[in-house]
Amino acid sequence: MAQEDTFKKIVSHCKEYGFVFPSSDIYDGLAAVYDYGQNGVELKNNIKQYWWQSMVLLHNNIVGIDSSIFMHPTIWKASGHVDAFNDPLIDNRDSKKRYRADVLIEDQLGKYEEKMDKEIAKAAKKFGDSFDAAQFRATNPRVLEYQRKYNELHTRFANAMEASNFEELKQIILDEGIVDPISGTKNWTDVRQFNLMFSTEMGASADSSSKIYLRPETAQGIFVNFLNVQKTGRMKLPFGIAQIGKAFRNEIVARQFVFRMREFEQMEMQFFCQPGTEMEWFNYWKQYRLAWHQALGMGNDNYRYHDHEKLAHYANAATDIEFHMPFGFKEVEGIHSRTNFDLSQHEKFSGRQIKYFDPERNENYTPYVVETSIGVDRMFLSIMCHSYTEEQLENGSSRVVLRLPEPLAPTKCAVLPLVNKDGLPEKAQEIVDDLKFHFNTHYGDPKDSIGKRYRRQDAVGTPFCVTVDHDTPKDHKVTLRYRDTMKQERVDIDALRGIMEERVSISSLLKKLNVKE
Repeated sequence: MAQEDTFKKIVSHCKEYGFVFPSSDIYDGLAAVYDYGQNGVELKNNIKQYWWQSMVLLHNNIVGIDSSIFMHPTIWKASGHVDAFNDPLIDNRDSKKRYRADVLIEDQLGKYEEKMDKEIAKAAKKFGDSFDAAQFRATNPRVLEYQRKYNELHTRFANAMEASNFEELKQIILDEGIVDPISGTKNWTDVRQFNLMFSTEMGASADSSSKIYLRPETAQGIFVNFLNVQKTGRMKLPFGIAQIGKAFRNEIVARQFVFRMREFEQMEMQFFCQPGTEMEWFNYWKQYRLAWHQALGMGNDNYRYHDHEKLAHYANAATDIEFHMPFGFKEVEGIHSRTNFDLSQHEKFSGRQIKYFDPERNENYTPYVVETSIGVDRMFLSIMCHSYTEEQLENGSSRVVLRLPEPLAPTKCAVLPLVNKDGLPEKAQEIVDDLKFHFNTHYGDPKDSIGKRYRRQDAVGTPFCVTVDHDTPKDHKVTLRYRDTMKQERVDIDALRGIMEERVSISSLLKKLNVKE
């Protein structure tokens, strides 16, 4: 099945099974804005819980805050967002649609990568176990030609972005023959800049109101609270401040479902350290954050680092953790060494001294910062894309199953009475009432056949199903069914919690991280 078709099925599945709905759906929706449904919000909350506990619970020197969305407008002047938070945009005159020029070129780079991967996959299938992928990549004429085109385009693109050369960006689009996906034409306008921040007015009347912005990132709320947290918590360097919250960007090219939206949620941690130690901590957080992703068991090969060649003016190191989505490797998290830029800027614009007194060195200085920033929605999408499976069974039937990491699944266990009589519903409810204090447990109404109810739980990713049948009142046992293998076993009711709890708890993931201070 084509990757594009698979992605469309995932989007459809999300709506059909209560994970994600188009926002304002009864009014025909609002572009690039989505609502999380009853299953989606549980999965999303579990992702946030896993991240929060991996930061705040496992690290003695990291604490959390929750800063406001509305902030003093000078903050965004100090951070550089007012003057420099821009995207290079280009319009197609025929379709009247607007695109980000850099995204169009990145997609073209991705096409060259896909062509190389297809050639390698085709050869691997042909030659089998004797196939040497590295040698094929280094010698095959078609792969070498695609690699040459990729390298040349990548160099031109990087140089143009580095120099903010909009004329060159347009010329690249023309030279590569990039067409508008709607009109199919190359009738492009010049490239120009567009600021991504949403602005609004605060005040009772137009005369007294002042222009403020919806925050485009959560990080600045941490920086402006640095001294508040450090002094009230008596924090000593190195230490971190974590935050989960909404951010807003007026994305022109909002696409690929929840991957790029105008309203989204971030999980960010700013780690403050002594100047000169930042690269040590950058490497620590780079490795730790990749381990956090890999602990979910979604395949280590599906992750890769992408080191930034062009650094932001405030950074001295930056890398992305990318995940293999149906539309290619895409960023889900960034790790950045931001130097002392942010605190220095806020000190300059606020007129307040924002420094740390180091009792060991007996001096004041501005700490350096290493940032980890992950998009909740992108993480959600990566999990859904990896978990969605269409499976052919031995009996000739098929099923759609979400192989979600068990601790993140919206519902951990569904208790299903076989029929709606003979005291089975009451016994099933007793089991639910016992287990619900430990993990999210669902009662499955017996109006449908047990097979249909199994399929429904497979489709929403429930790891365990417990069937209460006519023998249960006699032997105090139930049938426990495992989602991924469909294996069934007869177990004592009193053993249910012990079998499931370790596998579905967030702590089972946290133990894999093995943090040592």
